[in-house]
Amino acid sequence: MKFSHDFLFGAASAAYQVEGAWDTDGKGMSNWDEFSKIPGKTFEGTNGDVAIDHYHRYKEDIALMAEMGLESYRFSIAWTRILPNGTGEVNPKGIAFYNDLIDECLKHGIVPFVTLYHWDLPLPLEKAGGWLNKATVDAFINYAKICFDAFGDRVKHFITFNETVVFTALGYLDGAHPPGIQDDPKKYFQATHNVFYAHAKTISAYKELNQFGEIGISHVFSPAFAVDDSEDNKLAEYHANQFNTHWFYDPILLGHYPEHVVCQLTEQGLLPDWTEEELETIKQAAPLNDFIGLNYYQPHRVKKITADVEKIESTRENSTGSPGKPSFDGFYQSVKMDDKRYTKWDWEISPEGFVDGLNMLKAHYGNVKMYITENGLGDEDVIVEGVPCDIPRINFINDHLVAVRSAIKDGVNIKGYFAWSAIDLLSWLNGFKKQYGFIYVDHSNNLARSKKASFHWYKDVIDSRGENLIER
Repeated sequence: MKFSHDFLFGAASAAYQVEGAWDTDGKGMSNWDEFSKIPGKTFEGTNGDVAIDHYHRYKEDIALMAEMGLESYRFSIAWTRILPNGTGEVNPKGIAFYNDLIDECLKHGIVPFVTLYHWDLPLPLEKAGGWLNKATVDAFINYAKICFDAFGDRVKHFITFNETVVFTALGYLDGAHPPGIQDDPKKYFQATHNVFYAHAKTISAYKELNQFGEIGISHVFSPAFAVDDSEDNKLAEYHANQFNTHWFYDPILLGHYPEHVVCQLTEQGLLPDWTEEELETIKQAAPLNDFIGLNYYQPHRVKKITADVEKIESTRENSTGSPGKPSFDGFYQSVKMDDKRYTKWDWEISPEGFVDGLNMLKAHYGNVKMYITENGLGDEDVIVEGVPCDIPRINFINDHLVAVRSAIKDGVNIKGYFAWSAIDLLSWLNGFKKQYGFIYVDHSNNLARSKKASFHWYKDVIDSRGENLIER
């Protein structure tokens, strides 16, 4: 089976991770520009001041993407380039940069797929309460409208937010991302609700413009599976999926929050401070979503906690997404299983979990349109005779594309796949140690770009519409 010609093969990045030029051409400071410079917050003190200098080298990078045959490039806009303080005067040089980037993509026949928010909040908004402050919602809607007006004539695919669960959980539960708050579930759930309300208001504003494009949101997709069929562990699976999948997907696709989670939060005094108007806005916006983006790296294997578990203090080193930490409410724990495969960062490699999870989504939400907006392997690539030979990445993406193809056969409505990432980039907490790209960046040689083995392999996948994928 080949992938259809309306299926987009792409790759992705994020502004803070690639652009650099952190204070160039009127750009303001983001929360990450400050947070990454706090000692101990990132691996070896790395930050995005230069990153891989995509801001100055985007033409070179887009040319390489075109040579690879990418049909679409998913990138994010830095809010601080458009509105340096988050509100106020628009920065024309920021608008000009993204106009140039979009036009360069189109010149090479690459469809721009734009994410409006990929974690880099303007610092003045963070200082004023960030996503706990509903003024941030209004500021985001204003920023989004500016982007629609400036770029919507050529950009026909918009993502509002990337991975709400990550920037809120690591920001308010683990303290590993801005604003660096630990163990405050009340703030965590409040922040998630405010983001969903901002999303709802934004897609409504987009639809009023009649720009004939599509808009959605991208969520982490990490379906939970019980370690065995015992009643306790199946309950842990249900609880984990309710809190980590349905809390994020239900308000977007169904227009309401999952009853199980609402009841639990009410009992624990953690329910967000929301209004009837906000809940109604979320309800009315649900049918306006054109798609949902899924960022899949691994499933979670869970078991119910039946005895006291020692509390683990959150640190950068243990906020990596690897199994072992108990849930915030002490109900379940993710575990590493002897019969599963794992990456060097202890993320489970499970294409089969991907297929099972996709079919779970289809059963719950129906025939909703989906894009796989992130999927890829974080690794330390081996250099052989000067060539990055990333065979594990080829195997990983091969098996997950086979999984996507299998899910499509099952009737799941998937219309595109974006590998993470197009090019090696700054991996937030892991610096440049953790590599994801098809294009290698040599930090010892003026950030020189070169093609990895996976670059040539992915080009063949795109050229053959997946006919060369290997079924294992």
